[in-house]
Amino acid sequence: MVDTRTQYLKIKDEIDSAINSVIDSSQFIQGPIVGEFERNVSSYLNCKHSIGCASGTDALQIAMMALGIKPGDEIITTPFTFVATTETIALLGAKPVYVDIDEKTYNIDVNRIAEKITKKTKAIIPVHLYGQPAEMDKIMEIARANGLFVIEDAAQALGSVYKGKKICTIGDINCISFYPSKNLGAFGDAGMLTTNSDEHAEKIRMITSHGSRKKYYHEILGVNSRLDSIQAAILNVKLRYLDEYCNARSSAAAKYNNILEGAVDEPFVLPDGKHIYHQYSIRVKNRNGMQEFLKQNGIPSMIYYPVPLHLQEAYKYDYKRGDYPVSEKIAEEIISLPMHTELDDEQIFFITEKVKEFLKNNI
Repeated sequence: MVDTRTQYLKIKDEIDSAINSVIDSSQFIQGPIVGEFERNVSSYLNCKHSIGCASGTDALQIAMMALGIKPGDEIITTPFTFVATTETIALLGAKPVYVDIDEKTYNIDVNRIAEKITKKTKAIIPVHLYGQPAEMDKIMEIARANGLFVIEDAAQALGSVYKGKKICTIGDINCISFYPSKNLGAFGDAGMLTTNSDEHAEKIRMITSHGSRKKYYHEILGVNSRLDSIQAAILNVKLRYLDEYCNARSSAAAKYNNILEGAVDEPFVLPDGKHIYHQYSIRVKNRNGMQEFLKQNGIPSMIYYPVPLHLQEAYKYDYKRGDYPVSEKIAEEIISLPMHTELDDEQIFFITEKVKEFLKNNI
């Protein structure tokens, strides 16, 4: 599904030098490279504050803690995403209130958000799924009209753009994952929060370091979630290549689209958005059959995601099957093909020919 090794080998000397510089310095926690990387992300995004943390999951929890989310609060989000979005809501004792997705974008259906707002609603968490930006102008309009916070779950979307604005700069607080398979991937777990608010930034920094502004003086409830120096050094090198990586994925997606035209519905792209193709996902009626066929031909594939969150045992609350029919339908049909920066024309041709062969024999 990804080829992180070949990507690494292309910039091996730069990566190895960056890692060795941290080892030589022995400043493994909160070293100067962390601050440098944070400043470089802020410069890339043109946002005021970027604060590293230990993972994208932690970023979501820290964002909600910084905004004062409490037990009993309601958070509006999508049921069709990775579990971390709901998991972190539940860990704080809040309740996820789901809104079904748009059948084309797979992102939260903005036309259904307003009807889910109650007196308990405190925030909206849109997810930019697969690298496709959510319709942020409408989301922000609804949030501002109702006094709600917006937390962008941009775990899969660093580098994407919506109406000329880079994702991770529009919401009140925005969350990034640097999991190794992401467009900007670390060599382990790592994450980041971004914001244009001085107040939010100060609180986020305290929360990531045990609620402390000054060592051993703890003012608020915090956690231990820091971006370690080696990961920051690796990411600082790879950040220089992020646009190149995103463009390579877009080029691979265009080739997929060209060969598969007429055989499948190619991934929809918002007219006002830049999709960075963290995943290249198509829908197939006999999805499980296709996955097995591809496996037999040595082609990996993944299902993101087979069970919507409202049907997951740990997060069902009072939801049931049929409550979010679009999410349930997509979960039964979606399949992701290999997508990464190192895909070549021969690989893409082989994959697409096998997809077409299966579809031809399984109408």
